[in-house]
Amino acid sequence: MKTGWAVAYGVLCGLLAAGILFLASRPVRGEPIELRPMPSPSPLKVHVTGQVKMPGLYLLPPGSRVLDAINSAGGFNELANSQAINLAAKVEDGQKILVPARGPVVGPVEEAAEGPAGQVVYPLDINLASQSDLESLPGIGPATAQAILQYRSENGAFQAVEELDNVPGIGPVTMEKIKDLVTVNP
Repeated sequence: MKTGWAVAYGVLCGLLAAGILFLASRPVRGEPIELRPMPSPSPLKVHVTGQVKMPGLYLLPPGSRVLDAINSAGGFNELANSQAINLAAKVEDGQKILVPARGPVVGPVEEAAEGPAGQVVYPLDINLASQSDLESLPGIGPATAQAILQYRSENGAFQAVEELDNVPGIGPVTMEKIKDLVTVNP
């Protein structure tokens, strides 16, 4: 009886092996799957302004740094304060990179607020700055610029840059970004 079971088991294993070989040797049906390459990431759109040779909007590859954006804009001009900007920072899509001027600009107040071709020159006197001048500062949008103007009209001229801490919407992070870009002239 044991031999009968062994024979049946052997036949069953043989049929199973034959079935596997039959399925493996059959020609492939259907169409092959086409693998498409990974989509390439979109370029970053960056607005470079301030003290560069060719301010404007630039497309940069993902992973670019601030230095790459400035080089795309023709590099620093002769008024640029390259020490006031982090050249190694990674660029983000939609970012505005503002290159400040070095030192205070000498001349009449009207000329100190505007540079060539309407560019804002830094440091910016917060007692004379317009809404658009204030919006050119990093971290200052239309609402915060309006809050600065309102504070100035309600409380009089700023006596020190540190008074910006009293303006709603300006916290320590924003203050750190703009403290070297603003001034209060006597």
